[in-house]
Amino acid sequence: MVRHVASRLLARLAARSSPAPLPCLHQQSRSLNIHEYQGAALMSKFGVNVPKGAVVSSTSEIAKVLEEQFLDDTELVVKSQVLAGGRGLGTFKNGLKGGVHIVKRDQVEEMAGKMLGQVLVTKQTGAEGKPVNQVFLCEKLNLINEMYFAIALDRASAGPVMIACAKGGTSIEDLAEKYPDQIIKVPININKGISDEEAEKVVKGLAPKKVDMQQGIDQIKKFYKLFTETDCTQVEINPLAETSTGVMMAADAKLNFDDNAAFRQKEIFAMRDTTQEDPREVAAGKVDLNYIGLDGEIGCMVNGAGLAMATMDIIKLSGGTPANFLDVGGNATEQQVVEAFKILTSDTRVKAILVNIFGGIMKCDVIAAGIVAAAKQVNLKVPLVVRLEGTNVDVGKTILKESGMTIITADDLDDAAKKAVKALKQ
Repeated sequence: MVRHVASRLLARLAARSSPAPLPCLHQQSRSLNIHEYQGAALMSKFGVNVPKGAVVSSTSEIAKVLEEQFLDDTELVVKSQVLAGGRGLGTFKNGLKGGVHIVKRDQVEEMAGKMLGQVLVTKQTGAEGKPVNQVFLCEKLNLINEMYFAIALDRASAGPVMIACAKGGTSIEDLAEKYPDQIIKVPININKGISDEEAEKVVKGLAPKKVDMQQGIDQIKKFYKLFTETDCTQVEINPLAETSTGVMMAADAKLNFDDNAAFRQKEIFAMRDTTQEDPREVAAGKVDLNYIGLDGEIGCMVNGAGLAMATMDIIKLSGGTPANFLDVGGNATEQQVVEAFKILTSDTRVKAILVNIFGGIMKCDVIAAGIVAAAKQVNLKVPLVVRLEGTNVDVGKTILKESGMTIITADDLDDAAKKAVKALKQ
């Protein structure tokens, strides 16, 4: 469940010592994540310096790519492409250590072959890992310095904030712990945009060795232009490198984009790689359901994020473990409830299902009808506990009772959790 740890830490860093908040509207935010090679191509369009690189999906492509794009390179960097951090320290399930390798030119095809089609496990993927369907071949840079740079959204000032550190190349968590005094933050007024003075402050915080100030200012402003014009929620460059020839280079990057902007960023959102996502979450998104898979045994279906959190907490308190967070929202249809059950039962770890609905806008009779239809369609074989309360609750309970199905009803949330845990053990 824990994802994008660095993103959350960036938000916390951004919130420290921020100016007085501006008026704003707060709403749920989601972020599209894209691969490194996609981010490099996008940054290049905005004039950001990036290493020469090419992505391949099979070893048969490599010879041509080397001949056409890396004619004079004796060494290359082979980078596995997964949507997770910690690739360099990850381990493939075939035993290969590390998802990033520097190899001789004649070893590129062999190394890529060990990565493509394999599953890489990192500290952010969980034990199941992520499939590597592509590798990114990059020139080996002669770096003399590695720095850290990011732009994140700051709730306190209701705008973007630039974060910089003269040290880079390692996780932001480690940087914040080891070099807290070297991390600087420069908030930007979203209405005025970035000034040369603000960009200069960032460059001074980065403390490059050879990069001249004007080049640094120019690159920082281009990062900001990318951030605002593509509706980013985060731009993280780690490392922001400095070459021996005095060029500032985005050696690696993590870019996230606001899902609410998908309608105007169609080209970017077409880059979405669903093979890197939980298929249950993808299926839920297609029918406008909010789903997050966990590792427990009791599947949860609720309406409302707050109720979902409370339900998961009480399941744990009662001695069980939640298998998911599934919120059907306030206006789900009967068909959406059916789809929700299909998603829940697709998880082989689910040994019982708890439905906890408080009917306000969402009517209990609609949920009940959906439950009955779903249970019949999926041929439900695990215990089902249902707690209904609110609008049309009596009609809903009647539908469940007259369904002829074995459904365990509960009077309140505590009762429902205890019955779900009990059913789990029978």
